[in-house]
Amino acid sequence: MPQHLNLLLDYPALIAAIFICSIGGTFQYGFSVSVMTSPSVFIKELVNKSCVHRYDRTLKEWEVSLIWSFTVSIFCIGGLLGSLTAGSLNSRFGRKRCLLMNNFVAIFGAVLMLLSRAANSFEMIMVGRFLYGINAGVGLSAQAMYLTESAPKRLRAMVGVTIATFLSLGKFCGQLLGIRELLGTENNWPWLLGFNGFAALFQLCTLPLLPESPRFLLLERGNFQASENAFRKLWGKNDYNKEIEELLQEKAALQCIRSCSVLELIQNRTVRWQLLTIVIAFTALQLSGINAVYFYSFDVFRAAGIQEHRLAYAALGTGLCEVSTSVACFMIIESMGQKGLLFRGYVAMAATLGLLSVTIYFQKTVWWMPYCSMVLVFLFIFFFSSGLPILVDKWGNFCFLMFMAVCLICGIHVRFNMPETKNRTALEISAEFDKMHAKDKASEKKKPSDICEIKVQETKL
Repeated sequence: MPQHLNLLLDYPALIAAIFICSIGGTFQYGFSVSVMTSPSVFIKELVNKSCVHRYDRTLKEWEVSLIWSFTVSIFCIGGLLGSLTAGSLNSRFGRKRCLLMNNFVAIFGAVLMLLSRAANSFEMIMVGRFLYGINAGVGLSAQAMYLTESAPKRLRAMVGVTIATFLSLGKFCGQLLGIRELLGTENNWPWLLGFNGFAALFQLCTLPLLPESPRFLLLERGNFQASENAFRKLWGKNDYNKEIEELLQEKAALQCIRSCSVLELIQNRTVRWQLLTIVIAFTALQLSGINAVYFYSFDVFRAAGIQEHRLAYAALGTGLCEVSTSVACFMIIESMGQKGLLFRGYVAMAATLGLLSVTIYFQKTVWWMPYCSMVLVFLFIFFFSSGLPILVDKWGNFCFLMFMAVCLICGIHVRFNMPETKNRTALEISAEFDKMHAKDKASEKKKPSDICEIKVQETKL
């Protein structure tokens, strides 16, 4: 770990790029996820006040809840739209320009948030949340591409973890700024919702100091000189010749194939295991049970004797747990490898969810069970860092058993069907997938050096 950390310190410009890209990227994403909890009462009051002022009608409780739920969830709709357009935007404008333009979306959304109370309009909050979602969808993709393409191969996994680290940090800051002593008050909540604009403004002012992604300049623009200058700015005096050589090999491989549509990619048997691994990993990430754990955390804290007005401060502990675990993962990922961390994380989450189902079931009958549940909540968030209300309502605490099965299935798939990606290029990973799932000995003998034989897929999306 110290060896890789010292190696990263040899790249000060890359460290600056991580901070600048992340503050305007996944930090905003995480902040938007957690920030709505604290001002929920004030926003619901604004919804009712707006309708009384316009239509002289007081809304029923279920109507207010419906508008509130839509206001929260429209962020996901914006995120879907942003992620679907991110690929074409990154290819057309480049990673850096895409991030720069994306900041204007967040700033416009922040202005709407700040003016919503003065304008007596909850619709402005809805539009602002939708714009924040678009910003998150585009920013997540552009940030991940820029940082992983700019980092040395030996540090790529460590740099990649910073994406999740700043997402966790954004969640924690949303919880922290939302307490009553800071911005979680009746007078200050619009500033809390508009905080994303200040993060976007910071990136807008600092990102022009960084170069464009070297990989984008070489592979997609074909500008060797500009790519070399970008490497020089980001890597300083460190040698980047081997990186350029590998990029040229990848460019040669890409010239041997044509771009394919998403449907053609799905039908292509040569990349089926890669595609299946991506689908399973990201599906398990969404269905791992993290939302259900957060949903139950307040009940667990109440049962453990924490007073109602202190629950928000206890929730800060869950956010801090996620941040600290992401930082720990940042320290160890280069020495342990991605595959090992994924497998152990999913298996440990499955075991924790099984125990949590038992402790929550018995916490009303056994006095010390709530404390066990509280420990397990923090443990699950710890392992998680290395759309659920209906399920919770129907299954109760046993909903964790379904999430346990999801985590187990994903962990088993990672263990037996996914190669280690540590210190490997995209071509080498593709070759390793072919070797693991080869149907004949000929494909098993395939080497990473056989550039044009390795099928690298590039989609039109």
